Amino acid sequence: MSCITGSISQFVPTAQKLWDKKRVQHFYRRAGFGATNNEIEQALSKTPATFVEDIINTATNLATTEPPSWANMVESEYTNIDVQMQEQHVEWYLEWENDMLNNPLRGRFTFFWSNHFVTRMEDYWCSSWMYNYYNVLQQYSFGNFKEFVKAIGISPAMLIFLNGYQNSADEPNENYARELFELFTLGVNNGYTQNDIVETAKALTGYTAINEFCAPISFNENDFDNSSKTIFGRTGNWGYNDVIDILFEERGTQIATYICEKLYKYFVSPEVDSTIISELANTFMVNNFELAPVYKQLFKSEHFFDENTIGILVKSPFDVFNIYFRETGFATDSELLLNTIWFSSEIGQTIFEPVDVAGWQGNHDWINSSTLVGRWNAFEYYLWWIWDNHKESLRDFAQNLVGDIKNPSVITQIIVDHFLSNGLQTETDYGIATAIFKNEVPQNYFDNGSWNLQWESAPYQIIVLLFHIVRLPEFQLK
Repeated sequence: MSCITGSISQFVPTAQKLWDKKRVQHFYRRAGFGATNNEIEQALSKTPATFVEDIINTATNLATTEPPSWANMVESEYTNIDVQMQEQHVEWYLEWENDMLNNPLRGRFTFFWSNHFVTRMEDYWCSSWMYNYYNVLQQYSFGNFKEFVKAIGISPAMLIFLNGYQNSADEPNENYARELFELFTLGVNNGYTQNDIVETAKALTGYTAINEFCAPISFNENDFDNSSKTIFGRTGNWGYNDVIDILFEERGTQIATYICEKLYKYFVSPEVDSTIISELANTFMVNNFELAPVYKQLFKSEHFFDENTIGILVKSPFDVFNIYFRETGFATDSELLLNTIWFSSEIGQTIFEPVDVAGWQGNHDWINSSTLVGRWNAFEYYLWWIWDNHKESLRDFAQNLVGDIKNPSVITQIIVDHFLSNGLQTETDYGIATAIFKNEVPQNYFDNGSWNLQWESAPYQIIVLLFHIVRLPEFQLK
């Protein structure tokens, strides 16, 4: 059972429930990829409701990422398609990673919806189709969910992945119709029958026209099933848009509940609160399936900011790295970020490649004895890279957090608490961390107050503490 309390009403700070750094970081770790110190300060200067309203509005109004030069390239335009396409894929992996770091809210929701409307690039492979898919995710991730469903279903990546391009009157293919109901809108065995799937597949026929690999896939009237179809009890010569309209008209409550439950499990807790889900679903329907009002209601709520919501979800691979980059402010470069993408793949999360059509299940699935060691090894690589290339940034990071404080115990606790949602459990744990931070500096220098962060030893003291922190179980949580 969930221990989370608090209603869907807006969170209003009290003496017992502060609007503080801990809650701001909680928001950014869940709805984005961590917060910079400047973002934390800006958030604390506003009320929680105003902060959430403003940041979601900003993400909603962001222009989509500029298309690459190859956004519409088709096979005949390549001179060496295998080499060039691989280069384009790498370029866009890096673009997506930078989008997550530079526009973390939209980056987060783009990633979330890529794990809902799943495609796998290994099935379609084409660069222009990859870009188109990404663009649709960005365009609709804060928009209207009904329009989102319409757009994603006829994107080339989806048409290839779930065989829509093979769905014709003569040879109907039920793959997309099944997943449309089972995974994308209603949930397993929720408000549809096998006959609904069969009839829907017929209505979705015709998106088969393609001139060459990587070209747009368009509607071919000759492949469309012109017969009468009965879907959710309604009969007519339905086509693609009719299917989506009927689905939302006849099964709106199920759609709203299913999507809001999925949002809740991802952003709040795997243990759902049916009352909160019901209230979110009502907001979803009242607002004609616009997503932003649901996001705002959830992220403004006292339920989301409840103490028992904080620090209970396991970070995904991209979480653990991107949150760290943003919360330290340490340098990166393109090579380092590409290595991060590779590390993430090695420990379970390959960009553009969810594990199957149901997507990554997340949370506890992210951690096992192998992936945990993989995380440690990745951070060892990264922190030594910082040491070799940007050593003074270790000192700068600590000073930005603690100012002129000299007490090693206080410095250690501030740094530890910066990364851990709920800090450490005992004073003994903080004592161990403090001893690691002191490193080999003689105790008398701390006792007489002569030591400070300007000492030559300070960057090394900080890096050994950071090595300790990234190996803590609590560091894996958000």
